Amino acid sequence: MTILVTGAAGFIGYHVCKALLQAEHFVIGLDDFNDYYDPDLKKARLRELEKIDQVMGFTQEFPMIFEDVSLLDKQYIQKGIFKAYEPDIVIHLAAQAGVRYSLENSQAYLDSNLQGFLNILDCCREVPPQHLIFASSSSVYGLNQSMPFRTSDHTDHPVSLYAASKKANEMMAHTYAHLFGIPCTGLRFFTVYGPWGRPDMAYYKFTKMILDDDTIDVYNKGDLMRDFTYVDDIVDGIQRLISHAPVPNPTFDTQDPRPDRSSAAYRLFNIGNNTPVKLMTFIETLEDLLGKKAKKNFLPMQPGDVYATYADIKPLQKLCGFEPKTDLRTGLERFVEWYRGYYRL
Repeated sequence: MTILVTGAAGFIGYHVCKALLQAEHFVIGLDDFNDYYDPDLKKARLRELEKIDQVMGFTQEFPMIFEDVSLLDKQYIQKGIFKAYEPDIVIHLAAQAGVRYSLENSQAYLDSNLQGFLNILDCCREVPPQHLIFASSSSVYGLNQSMPFRTSDHTDHPVSLYAASKKANEMMAHTYAHLFGIPCTGLRFFTVYGPWGRPDMAYYKFTKMILDDDTIDVYNKGDLMRDFTYVDDIVDGIQRLISHAPVPNPTFDTQDPRPDRSSAAYRLFNIGNNTPVKLMTFIETLEDLLGKKAKKNFLPMQPGDVYATYADIKPLQKLCGFEPKTDLRTGLERFVEWYRGYYRL
């Protein structure tokens, strides 16, 4: 199939593109190399994708086209990508990430997560794909403390602008599914980690700071829990979903409109490891793998943070057989191996 991946040079986007190319799909990648973190890391990911044709032994040209373009350039995306290639599947992963960064630079979230996603939806309206899969986040659960998080839970109390923008994405996608029949699936990612990750993520920062003998900040004095999800498990879930485009739910009750159902071709899923880990256990595992103890600065809870995340993944398991396979130690071991290799340590 012809598959468009936005955020293709990003962390999850890179791994998704790699898997799709290895499955011999034709991939159109889109990214704008913004400077939220080091653009050289994104360029290095792209170079890795360019090697895949040699590994796979493709007889055709490298089966990926990459476009360096902003989500805000709607005219080019519409004409130069959607109308030019007519993608069968759209996997929308591009976004302004980061909870804490949203406290400092709100405009970036308005531009990328709201206007950018609206542009993608409008392009899907003009050139309808078979399936639009888009990235949401566990952060939408906000003040909800009912564990595990279920897609049937209401998500009306976000605690960061990032979370609010992802909640808005879900509502925008539902509207387009309802009005224009675009089959949309939203995936609420739970703390994704792994090789080629984002330098702003805790596990990446902790690794650098421990090796540099710097002090790491540990929020809420270490009393936090996260459903850490290895990136290959995320990719497996996305691949499984491609052929499962949603259809309207005939049992939808307008008198009791549950959040996890819709009369439109629209669905939401949690995609996580389904195994929350204490932050201090996470740090101790990383220390063991690095062979070095961390210097810790214990701090109170940060604005925009939540105490715990825990994904109920039963609906995704039932639909497509999704099953996370990577435990935290194995995943962190792979990350540390990549980190040492990439930075030649």
